[in-house]
Amino acid sequence: MAGKKKAASKKVAKKVTKKVAAKKFAKKAAKKKVAKKKAPTHEEIKILAQAIYEDRCAHGKPGDQDSDWAEAERQLMR
Repeated sequence: MAGKKKAASKKVAKKVTKKVAAKKFAKKAAKKKVAKKKAPTHEEIKILAQAIYEDRCAHGKPGDQDSDWAEAERQLMR
């Protein structure tokens, strides 16, 4: 009976070890993905800020060009 318990505990330990390793790998992959993301260019921000401005004006929302620019940067950095 003790042999079966040992075998079962080894299987559980092996599964836990695999899960921990998978989580570590996923974290490293996510960090690499974030690190590889390049910053948006001035032109990309400008185009999106213009679209945000037009949408804001069309719907009568409050704001200014600085908030449009900041929103465009925030959206592009995601």
